[in-house]
Amino acid sequence: MARRNVGRRRADNRSNRGHRIEIPHGHGHGHGHGHGDAVVDTSVVDSDAVVARRVRIVVAALLIPLIAAAVIAMIVMWPGGDLKVPAAEQTGASGTVVSLKPCAKTPADCDLATVKLRKAPGSDKGLEVPVEVPKGKQAAVPIKVGEKVLLGVQKGAPLKSRYQYVDHDRSIPLMLLAGIFAVAVIALSRWRGVSALIALGVTALTLTQFILPAILQGSNPLLVAVVGGSVIMVIALYLTHGINAQSSVALAGTIASLGLTAFLGWAFVKVGDFSGLATEGASAIKSYVPGLDLTGLLVAGIVIGALGVLDDVTVTQASAVWELSAANPSAGRANLIGAGLRIGRAHVASVVNTLVLAYAGAALPILMTFAIGGVSTGYVLTTEIVAQEIVRGLVGSLGIIAAVPLTTALAALAVADRSRDLVGLPESVPPGAESGAEKML
Repeated sequence: MARRNVGRRRADNRSNRGHRIEIPHGHGHGHGHGHGDAVVDTSVVDSDAVVARRVRIVVAALLIPLIAAAVIAMIVMWPGGDLKVPAAEQTGASGTVVSLKPCAKTPADCDLATVKLRKAPGSDKGLEVPVEVPKGKQAAVPIKVGEKVLLGVQKGAPLKSRYQYVDHDRSIPLMLLAGIFAVAVIALSRWRGVSALIALGVTALTLTQFILPAILQGSNPLLVAVVGGSVIMVIALYLTHGINAQSSVALAGTIASLGLTAFLGWAFVKVGDFSGLATEGASAIKSYVPGLDLTGLLVAGIVIGALGVLDDVTVTQASAVWELSAANPSAGRANLIGAGLRIGRAHVASVVNTLVLAYAGAALPILMTFAIGGVSTGYVLTTEIVAQEIVRGLVGSLGIIAAVPLTTALAALAVADRSRDLVGLPESVPPGAESGAEKML
């Protein structure tokens, strides 16, 4: 068939980003032609001249200005100098417990551990030092010989009292879990999985080297979150999914939805008279950085928390519309938008539930505290510590809901009716040359 042959010739030069999907025949307007199963390659949509021209307009008019603005804002707000606060400065150490014996004063609640230091300031590394550790009812997790522990350091104190027990050292199980995660991602997604892991590293660097320090330095937390989140999405989407038309449309939908999420978060935090002090650790950080905008920090957390889910939704919607267009190049905007929204409804329902449950899970100990106190549900929901989690979940969900029609509409505008102007088609196509798969919409 003429159109499919053109698609196959274009697919010869496609990159490994293309997806092949099986489209069963006989789904046309009641008259399948019995050509068997059609294999459709979505890379032909990316390489289509009409799609490329339309996406270039979106990139030039929307993405390039937004990306340029985000990069300039990041440069302007980039933190400089030493951000440490002397009063909050902490020195850590770690070591292995080599022996335990009961403490002299409180043997039922305390053990005197001999800890061989693995990491320690100055020349203390390798020394064996005494450290009091909790036991019995005082110990949340019992401490045994051979276990690794984290220690606090009191500078200038005698060696016998210089180190204090802080917590278990969980570096080995965390590294093991991270290794399993990396292997699983690469095993399933191969080179794209490698790209996804690199993007994850970029995200971690952006958070630790820009977002957190810039907020501590006094920049507006919401602006920092939006700028940092936009840069993260640009790198993550293009690195993971390739620089192509589909990724550009998904990125445009992500940035638009991110902006809406930021606005809704700011509006409802202001309307709800949130102070930001109910967030864990907020009081401590406020005491060290008095000028910190805690309400802005709360909104920034909402934006960053919703960012990863927005990425998932927009990529899925753009991919769905691309596959529909690959199956039927002549599909119009209305048909593509309708079909894309039908696909998006089920996805949104599950993702929204996941997001709300994630925030509810984080607040579970708080909810249990209220439950055993017999406090009424209405009273509990309006307290700041619970209400802020409700706002997080609902605002993030609204951003996800908006991402579906926004991305679907952008994708449909890019690929709709592309067969009318396909370059390289013969002047005439024999009647009935299209299969039912190509007319599925």
